[in-house]
Amino acid sequence: MNIWIMNHYATSMYYDRAGRHYWFAEKLNQRGYKTTVFCATTLLNSDKQIDTKGKFLSVKRAGTISFVFVKTDLCSGNGIGRIKNMMLFYKNLFPAAKAYECKYGKPDVIIASSVHPLTMVAGIQIARIMRVPCICEIRDLWPEAIFSFGKAKENSFMGKMLVWGEHWIYRHADALVFTKEGDTDYLKEKKWNTEQGGDIDLTKCFYINNGVDTKAFERNVKETVLEDPDLWDDTKFNVTYAGTIRSVNHVETILDAARILLEKPEYEDIRILIYGDGEEKAKLVKRVEEERITNVRLKGFVERRYVPFILSKSSVNILNYSQSQYNWTRGNSSNKLFEYMASGKPVISTVRTGYSIIRRYDCGEELEEDNPAALARQIIEFHDMDSKKYEAMCRNAKEGVKDFDFEVLTNKLEKVIESVT
Repeated sequence: MNIWIMNHYATSMYYDRAGRHYWFAEKLNQRGYKTTVFCATTLLNSDKQIDTKGKFLSVKRAGTISFVFVKTDLCSGNGIGRIKNMMLFYKNLFPAAKAYECKYGKPDVIIASSVHPLTMVAGIQIARIMRVPCICEIRDLWPEAIFSFGKAKENSFMGKMLVWGEHWIYRHADALVFTKEGDTDYLKEKKWNTEQGGDIDLTKCFYINNGVDTKAFERNVKETVLEDPDLWDDTKFNVTYAGTIRSVNHVETILDAARILLEKPEYEDIRILIYGDGEEKAKLVKRVEEERITNVRLKGFVERRYVPFILSKSSVNILNYSQSQYNWTRGNSSNKLFEYMASGKPVISTVRTGYSIIRRYDCGEELEEDNPAALARQIIEFHDMDSKKYEAMCRNAKEGVKDFDFEVLTNKLEKVIESVT
């Protein structure tokens, strides 16, 4: 069976040889499918770009996977340039899909994935033209997230148009895949499901979480070693954050917690390691220097392949978000969560979620309040924790992540494919 996966931002997966759709494509191909990933020629917030030599597309291979790069312009940030980039990807998907079909044949199924909805709109429309089913994958509830961050008001004209477009996608997709367990609650809240008189049948809705390729993770821990002295110092209790440093990640809260810990000399062995880059990094560097937050190390960007080793050398890992800026009642499907679990180390989450994976597998703690004092207290609690309890949480994390291995998740995706074919 010929599967096309459309994800604007899968470009990074080509470079990293990792990520949700890379692993899905790899696993599907191992099972006899022929999988192609359509993504943009540009890498978000980077000057990297695939040269299409004036054509709408360029085709490259990554292992067993064909990547079709759809021509787009460079963009950075979240302004008008990014919107233009989205629209150009949508527009050029049509001729790119046609050209690829002429040379390699049409798909049996299209899987169109957000983050932004235009990819799903294009996926549905191209599937109609080719008379094949389209599965839409919603990795972030849109436009609810836009309303949560105050970028638009739901009752405004623009807000109503966005909701209308969202409803159109859900109605016309042959199947819907949500990445958070409670996302179908949203359809019930909107009364869009057929049981409440709406037009969306919940039997076409499926839940497939994010996850991790556990074998690849373990291989990287052993083979991709980072020679960072802070990771090899066994006298320290390392608390690690690995991820983007943006305002939405509230990494400054970690610095505030570190300052509280500095006031407690008995915990001088606690050290906080922050790996990642982003628009807020310069502010953090300035704070660490000016406020002399000596128990924090800002490590900057590291290649994705080093992350498994880094996490494995940690004592506890932090998922850092704002409780108020997002609706967490439907769960959390952060990629970091599953990498943290795969490392076999406990997780501290600064938000308390519905459908909590951390509580279900007893592999960490979720804070009742997302403030520095609460975070500092929780770090101390792990530092002072009885070794048997700590080791049990480590085992729970390692065991629990098996349910989110991509072999298991691909089994679920196959069932969705079968439901539409």
